[in-house]
Amino acid sequence: MAQLRDAHRIEIEPVAGRVRAQVGDEVLADSTDVLVLREGKLPERYYFPLADVRTELLTPSDAHTHCPFKGEASYYDYGDQSEFAWYYPEPIADVEAIRGHVAFYNDRVALVVDE
Repeated sequence: MAQLRDAHRIEIEPVAGRVRAQVGDEVLADSTDVLVLREGKLPERYYFPLADVRTELLTPSDAHTHCPFKGEASYYDYGDQSEFAWYYPEPIADVEAIRGHVAFYNDRVALVVDE
């Protein structure tokens, strides 16, 4: 497994500035403590601290998936859109920084980055 992780590089770093995730005029998350996760050829993902996410607008989902590089993901639904956002309650040690953070699919929200 270590060899597989070495071939599948994940980088996590703080974003300078403020990031918002919104749908239309509705802001779902707004933070100056966002982490950006880069994983191989996948799109960059912005992870918002849970305290800066409007969880009252989201519904916990029964869906779960497993990523061998990050751990077991849990999901939130938004309106009629299932699995709209996700988080890792117990991420693996290599990506511990994303514990307590929520990410949104880039094609479902407008991500506004003010650096």
